[in-house]
Amino acid sequence: MRVLGIETSCDETGVAIYDSEAGLLAHALYSQIALHAEFGGVVPELASRDHIRKLLPLVSQVLAEAQLVATDIDAVAYTEGPGLAGALMVGACTGRSLAYAWGVPAVGVHHMEGHLLAPMLEVDPPAFPFIALLVSGGHTQLVRVEGIGRYRLLGESLDDAAGEAFDKAAKMLGLGYPGGPAVAKLAATGDPKRFTFPRPMVNRPGLDFSFSGLKTFTLNTVADCRGDGVLSVKDQADIATAFQQAVVDTLVIKCSRALQQENLSRLVIAGGVSANIELRQKLEEKLSKFGGKVYYPRPEFCTDNGAMIAYAGSCRLMGGASEGLSLKVRPRWPMDELPPVPSNQD
Repeated sequence: MRVLGIETSCDETGVAIYDSEAGLLAHALYSQIALHAEFGGVVPELASRDHIRKLLPLVSQVLAEAQLVATDIDAVAYTEGPGLAGALMVGACTGRSLAYAWGVPAVGVHHMEGHLLAPMLEVDPPAFPFIALLVSGGHTQLVRVEGIGRYRLLGESLDDAAGEAFDKAAKMLGLGYPGGPAVAKLAATGDPKRFTFPRPMVNRPGLDFSFSGLKTFTLNTVADCRGDGVLSVKDQADIATAFQQAVVDTLVIKCSRALQQENLSRLVIAGGVSANIELRQKLEEKLSKFGGKVYYPRPEFCTDNGAMIAYAGSCRLMGGASEGLSLKVRPRWPMDELPPVPSNQD
């Protein structure tokens, strides 16, 4: 089955074609970072309008790269939610229209399920069951995964997601948008011993996260260093280092706790923050001590992309998922509402 995948949940337009037998055939991604940079964050109306401009040209591009024509496509998958309502509507309307015109089925895909399954596109995919850390600008969640659609939430952020905290820290430091890569780049040059930031909620039982207090601590440290003057480059780098260390250590501690609690040794990390090199290294070091293994998608599939939607859509379609002609998007959509895919399709 050849599935065209469409991702338009936020500020990246992604399109891909996944073949259930041959694997990923082609994918393309357009990022709106330059469009939103001057505003310091995503402007929903601008995001929706840009998806409209870019989506169909990207569909034509991936068809050409895969050396296919429309009649070669067996189904269309698009992101149904969660995300920005207007942006989701662009992908849903386009996906449903293409499917109707081509006479093939269409299926809406949960954005975070796409991220969770993205490591399955790699040469060495994880076997079920495993723990998944979904960590991005909008989500920080620990999930026990028994199979596709069989998810149990273990813990989540009670306020800011980790990616959102990175963006806010970047803004405090006067860095560009998006904040995660900017903070990570600067942190590589800082003094790791100058500041010690708190590791929120690691001394409490449970697997929930909270980064709002860390954000406040960062703001106060910036104010102390600035005084009545301008924050120096050294101050910026040292604060970025301490902030990143605190976030990474918190995520590592909670992941280790989740694996021990669930008696598992396989961990998947996915979402934009999973591209953070420091996080990957610390998780690999920690898990290697008790024979665990970390799985993650290649960097280009850590951020939002069409390949993960095409793959997740393929799994659901082959598991018997089908939808009528009614169109809906779900800006808010708990992942535990997803139906399971039969185990012989996992």
